[in-house]
Amino acid sequence: MSEAARMPVIGITTYHRPASWGTWSDVECDLLPSAYAQSVTGAGGVPLLVPPLATAEAADSTVAALDGLIIAGGEDMNPAAYGAEPDPHVTGWVDARDAGELLLLDAAERVGLPVLGICRGMQVMAVHSGGSLIQHLPDAIGHARHAATDGTYSDTDVHVDAACRLASLLPGDFTVASHHHQAVAEHPGFLAAARDDDGVLQAMEAPGERFAVAVQWHPEQHDDAGLFAGLVAAARRYRIR
Repeated sequence: MSEAARMPVIGITTYHRPASWGTWSDVECDLLPSAYAQSVTGAGGVPLLVPPLATAEAADSTVAALDGLIIAGGEDMNPAAYGAEPDPHVTGWVDARDAGELLLLDAAERVGLPVLGICRGMQVMAVHSGGSLIQHLPDAIGHARHAATDGTYSDTDVHVDAACRLASLLPGDFTVASHHHQAVAEHPGFLAAARDDDGVLQAMEAPGERFAVAVQWHPEQHDDAGLFAGLVAAARRYRIR
């Protein structure tokens, strides 16, 4: 099969937590909601789940096998990663996942691998660039509507900057699926690409040719196929190059 014909392989990072099924209870697992993989498949890519990695060598080897990377949603980061003490609302993090995703972003940056960050993934990308987070968004904007309730998503109206790459992939104003109590505060090296009615940063992107885009919402839950199509197209160009 020619390089042009081969489907791009898109790595997707996973949760690392106990899970139960059948007769098994609280087994340590690397897992991910299937909507992520389905969205990649729908865009013409091949999804490959990537569990937390422990070394730079493992991250480099993983990235060498990929054409694109998604840093997926999940739990809060350890605030120590951006030099902060934890807010009382930040009580659960997985250091192995934080470290593994930062190593993957290091490796991806070294070779220019296309990257899409989703929810937590956007926050990880901001911290990787030297940025920081708003640890508990309700304290900053006065409400908790972005977080919805356990097991559900809220609707958030987003406004995309027409001058950004994101505008070629998504409508200028539309409604997204949200579930987050944190947000990006500082994002050095990234351009603000979208905000919501509260002024919260909802998307950011790197300047230049490389596809490095992140959104605070969950595109795998709504029909935001343009983001996955954009990533897969960038992954195909990266592979051929």
